[in-house]
Amino acid sequence: MGFNVLIVDDSAAMRRIIKKTIQVSGFDVDNFYEAGNGKEALDVLENNWVDVVLTDINMPEMDGMTLIKKIRENDVFGGVPIVVISTEARDKKVKESLELGASGYIKKPFKPEEIKNILIELMGEEYVRTDDEYKDFGETDF
Repeated sequence: MGFNVLIVDDSAAMRRIIKKTIQVSGFDVDNFYEAGNGKEALDVLENNWVDVVLTDINMPEMDGMTLIKKIRENDVFGGVPIVVISTEARDKKVKESLELGASGYIKKPFKPEEIKNILIELMGEEYVRTDDEYKDFGETDF
């Protein structure tokens, strides 16, 4: 049984890259959900079971920082792990997101191993397939 992932980014191309990275990293995912901003993400969370959220910071309508606050305020899904994946590299923003309740932070461009490692840390190795479907990307940046 796999886990359910919500990818939140205003770039459809970046959502596809993150999804593909998770798939080829060997994770057993039941469902991928996508949202183009924080408002759409909250709608997904209200209507679906999600085990982990991967979100950008800079998005229209509702940014990632507001999304983190709204998730953490919710009694039903407030405990869902949240990983920020953003070009926002200022230490102040990283610190602020972690203080708001993000479980981890990955700066774009990222290496596939960064996503794999943080998901193992948050979700556990039991979600990593042991078959030969895993392919090592090496030093590729996304």
